[in-house]
Amino acid sequence: MNRTKNILTATIIGLFIYLLTSCGDSSKSTVSQAEKDTMAKKSNPVVYFEIPVNDIDRAIEFYMTVFNFDFDKEIIDKNEMALFPFVEENSGISGALAKGEIYKPTKDGVVIYFKTQNIDETLKLATSNGGQILYPKTDNGIGFVAEFEDTEGNRIALYQSKE
Repeated sequence: MNRTKNILTATIIGLFIYLLTSCGDSSKSTVSQAEKDTMAKKSNPVVYFEIPVNDIDRAIEFYMTVFNFDFDKEIIDKNEMALFPFVEENSGISGALAKGEIYKPTKDGVVIYFKTQNIDETLKLATSNGGQILYPKTDNGIGFVAEFEDTEGNRIALYQSKE
């Protein structure tokens, strides 16, 4: 009788452990690692950026002059936004200049790279319109890079391909 009771107890405990572990696996995900890898490769991970500003009109003028961008001004979630241009069929992402309580310009945060056809001319436009060079034009082996501080105090990087 004890032997049967022990076997029955062990079977019930084993079944309970099996159910607990199998429930844990299915609640995590039914997506295989291969499917996750495929999903990750279908899109670029960064989809949007915001550059903090203190004076949105000054920032718009700066970026319009340096890069020849047009902006659409919006109020989004009680914050002033100036949306960078975006063309769906082109590669890359877009974003906005953003003014609001949570937005603090800094040289110490994320660095955004803007592509340019002429890095020297873009640096000249940036400095002649209130920006300062933080990192001079440098050949990084893939292309040319440089960094400047915009009129709001943000570190902005430039990239020019060698071709």
